[in-house]
Amino acid sequence: MVQHLTRKLLSGMALPGIALAAMLGTVAVPVQANAATLHMAWSQDATGLDPHKQTAFSSLRLLELIYEPLVRVDASLQIVPAIATSWQFSQDGKELTFKLDPKAKYHNGAAVTSADVKASFERIPDEKTGAAARANFLSIASIDTPDPVTVVFHLSQPDVPILTAMSDVNAAIVPAGEITAGSVGTKAIGSGPFKLDKWDPNAREVLSANKDWAGGATGVDGIEISVLPDETAILAAMRTKQIEFALLNDPLVATLVPQEASLQLNRVPVLAYHVLQLNPSRKPMTELKVRQAISCAIDRQEVLDTASLGEGKVTGPLTIPSLATDPSQLFCYKRDVEKAKQLMSEAGYADGFSATVIGATGEPPTAAAEAQVIQSQLAEIGVKLDIKMMELNVYVDAWLKGDFDMAIALNGGRADPYTMYNRYWTKAGNLQKVANYIDDTLDSQMQQGRTETDPAKRKAIFAEFEKHLAEVSPWIWLYTSYSYTAQQKNIAGFVPTPTGTLFSLSKVTIQQ
Repeated sequence: MVQHLTRKLLSGMALPGIALAAMLGTVAVPVQANAATLHMAWSQDATGLDPHKQTAFSSLRLLELIYEPLVRVDASLQIVPAIATSWQFSQDGKELTFKLDPKAKYHNGAAVTSADVKASFERIPDEKTGAAARANFLSIASIDTPDPVTVVFHLSQPDVPILTAMSDVNAAIVPAGEITAGSVGTKAIGSGPFKLDKWDPNAREVLSANKDWAGGATGVDGIEISVLPDETAILAAMRTKQIEFALLNDPLVATLVPQEASLQLNRVPVLAYHVLQLNPSRKPMTELKVRQAISCAIDRQEVLDTASLGEGKVTGPLTIPSLATDPSQLFCYKRDVEKAKQLMSEAGYADGFSATVIGATGEPPTAAAEAQVIQSQLAEIGVKLDIKMMELNVYVDAWLKGDFDMAIALNGGRADPYTMYNRYWTKAGNLQKVANYIDDTLDSQMQQGRTETDPAKRKAIFAEFEKHLAEVSPWIWLYTSYSYTAQQKNIAGFVPTPTGTLFSLSKVTIQQ
C-alpha cells in the first residue's frame, strides 16, 4: 500500500589528435577494428571515482555506468528496480524492506549482498565520509540483514522521499570489503553495466561490458570516451564519423547538430537548474534587502536568451513540472530596477558594493556568459562584480567550502523536492556550508514535506516552501535548460531523461 503511494507521489512530480585536428578543420583518427565498441566524447571529465562523494555532473555521468543503486528513476520519473528487485514500506512508513537480485555481481565476480548494502548505508550518513547525499539518509536508525538478499531499513520517522534518494548514484552500493579497506574511489568496483578498464584523467576512459551484469547483456562490448575540451571539436569528430555518440553541454554547439544529415540530436528538458548562488554569510549579502535587490535587478529571461540562446525556461526553485510554481507568482521575477535601488538604499548600500562571482570553465559552458550578463545588470544598481573563472576541480573545492561571494552554478534536480533540497535548506543539511542560509520556516517546511503522504497536501507544503525561498533570496534561480546528446543515426536505443542520466547507454546498439 505505502509502496504504491510512493509510486503515485513520484509519478506526479581521447582520441589522440582530435582537438588539434578539429581546430584545423579535419579530424584524423584511426578507425577502430571493433565495431561493437561505442566511440563517445564529452568535454568535461570526472573529478573522482568515489560515487558517494562526487557532485560534478561529469563525474556522475561516468559513475552511473559503473555503479548501481538499489533502485533507479526512469524517463517518466518512476522508481524502477536496479540491484533491488522489490521493496515494501511498512504500514506506519517506518520500515523499508528490499529484496536484492540474487544475480547481482560486482565487476570482480563477487555477489552483491545485504552486507554490502548495510555497509554502504552506514558509510553514507557518516559525517567523516563527506558524502554528497548524507542528509537524505539521516532517518535511518538501523539496518537488519536477515539473509544475503534481504535488507530492512528501520527509520526514525516516516520518510516519503527516501526511496527517490536511493535511486541516485550518490547512493550506489559498493563492496563492504572496499569500505573496510578504505579503497573506495581508488578503484572502481561496481555492479553496473560497464567496467572501468582505464582512466586517463582529462584524456579518455575505456569501459568494457560487464558480462555478469544482472541487467542483462549490454548492446555494445565497450565504450571508449574521449575528453575533448572544445565541443566544436566533438562536432567535427562526429562529422567525420570518428565519434558515434556525444554528450553536449553548450547550446551553441547542440543547435548545430540538426544541420548535419548524418547526425541526430536528442534534446529533453531537465530538472537541473542554473542559479546565481549568493553567500548570505558574507556582508553585505547578510542583509535580506540586499539579496532581494539583487533578485529584483536580474532579468532572468535576458540571461537565458543571451547565455543559452533561449534554450530553456525561467524557473523558480522547484523544477519538477507537477510541483513548480508559475515564476511570475514569485518574488520579483519581473525585473524592477527602481525597486532594487530602493532596497539597496534601505539596506544602507545606496552607493553599491563590490563582490566576486566564481564560475567553472566548461560546467556549464554558459557560466561565463551568464556571469557577464549578470555583471552588466547588477552594475545598474551599483554592484561592481568581478568575474573569476576556475578550472572545474578548483571551483568544486571552493564551492564545497562555501568560499565565494557569489557563484554561478548548475545544480542537479531530483524527482522529489525534499531529496533535491534538504542538503541545502535543512538545519542538518550536509551542504549547509554551501548554502550558508537557513531559517525555521524552511527547515519546518522541509520536514513537513518529508513526512506528509497526501499528494495534495504535499504539493501545498512545497508551494509555500518555494515562495518563501524565492522571497528570502539566498540564491537567485535563473532557468532550466536541456540535456543534449548527439549520435550517428546508426546508433539505436538511447533514451534521454529529465535527470540527464546516460544509463541507457547500457542498451544502445550500433546498426550496421
